[in-house]
Amino acid sequence: MKKIKTYNHDLWDHGISQGFSVNGTIYISGQFSHDLEGTFVGEGNIEAQTRQTLENLNRVLEGFDVTKSNLAYLEIYLTNGIEHTEPVIRIFKEYMGQHRPAGSLIGVNHLASPEQLIEISAIAYID
Repeated sequence: MKKIKTYNHDLWDHGISQGFSVNGTIYISGQFSHDLEGTFVGEGNIEAQTRQTLENLNRVLEGFDVTKSNLAYLEIYLTNGIEHTEPVIRIFKEYMGQHRPAGSLIGVNHLASPEQLIEISAIAYID
């Protein structure tokens, strides 16, 4: 029997769940730099956008009663990989601490919103 759970935030209803868990594996949709009121945070500032995006990732994890230590895989999308890789990796390492999930860093031409510089999707697990 499949065990399914979803997590959604009312302001972010784009036709997909922010997180979807089936049989203990959590699939987390791309998170970006909007606060709980839907306001974009950090226009032109990769560090502010990265921190807000990681806060949003935490919020989805909390919706499944897990933490960042349950992350197994992440995909980080950057619109300017040449300039933004170093600050993003530095902030990401601070965020993760000693936990080292698998992941990919992918350069893209654009994301959903023109001001968006970073997006992070992930896979986590429930203990």
